[in-house]
Amino acid sequence: MTTPLSKEISALIAAEGPMPLSRYMALCLGHPRHGYYMTRDPLGARGDFTTAPEISQMFGELLGLWAVAQWQAMGSPPAFRLVELGPGRGTLMADALRAARLVPDFGAAARIHLVETSPVLRAAQARTLAAHADRVSWHDRVEEVPDGPALVLANEFFDALPIDQYVFHAGHWHERRVGLDDGGRLVLGLDPAPSRAAPAFAAHLPPPAEGVVLEHLESGPARALSERLKTQGGAALIIDYGHAGGYGDTFQALEQHRFADPLAAPGNADLTAHVDFSALARIGRAAGLRAFGPLEQGAFLARLGLAQRAERLKRDATDELRAGVDAAARRLAGDGAGEMGRLFKVLVLAHPEIGLPPAFDSTEEWVR
Repeated sequence: MTTPLSKEISALIAAEGPMPLSRYMALCLGHPRHGYYMTRDPLGARGDFTTAPEISQMFGELLGLWAVAQWQAMGSPPAFRLVELGPGRGTLMADALRAARLVPDFGAAARIHLVETSPVLRAAQARTLAAHADRVSWHDRVEEVPDGPALVLANEFFDALPIDQYVFHAGHWHERRVGLDDGGRLVLGLDPAPSRAAPAFAAHLPPPAEGVVLEHLESGPARALSERLKTQGGAALIIDYGHAGGYGDTFQALEQHRFADPLAAPGNADLTAHVDFSALARIGRAAGLRAFGPLEQGAFLARLGLAQRAERLKRDATDELRAGVDAAARRLAGDGAGEMGRLFKVLVLAHPEIGLPPAFDSTEEWVR
């Protein structure tokens, strides 16, 4: 399918040669006129995917209680930045703030900062958080959040960051690039010259076999976040679908809740890749932080009291509502097809002086 963005990308490739996958992803998602996130609300039944906060209020409420406990572990600073990266429609933040009303001092200390580039989603967030309008600020990048200790929530943020891919062939790593075939269609191919960067990215992994794929996440946002937490104090709660490191091709597109060809309609589909949590943990530790996890989302939510919260919501509810609460809890924490409990992981990056984050124990600190 030809789109306005596919024409621009094809023209760039024709003029400059095949482009890295990371550049292709960045254009598809963030092009100022035709980028996927610049032009639509991608969430919900009418969109292309559904995130945990949209499934049930329980998710955001439990994360709000986690944030309160973490704030208390930080010494309950009288002023801090409550930051969300990629806040969707603002649903998670609204639910978290509602749950946090149990500790009024937390709400009084919090200044809310949303890191969001999409004008469509910023408008949705403003509507959702209208009751908190006097203390909400928006930023394009985490580096723009004002100084001060911070609690950072990042649910399904890192999976949408651009990645590069490398394929091991004939004893060398070669970068995968997006080019044009003889008919002018977008295709994936390999740079014939061996990559100079890839060997360092794979240094912590077992020796590669012929044809394996190595993915490398754009590290800038994770480094900026880690440096900020080390110098200003605080912790980040990162939740996403992903793995604890290794080889594999996870680059994918979603359109209308179905997998699609990521090259077929640039700008019309969501492009993502599974998050390498070991890479995020290494970045955090290199900056001087402690890293905990990754812990499966099902176990994390169970420790925070998902079952108890579900039972509370079902009190005096109709049979239909009770069934809905049970279905939502299974989707958030179950390990069956279409459920998030095992595929989604949780990682905490924290200033070394804070101690154990809520829902983690000392055996779950990442020390590799």
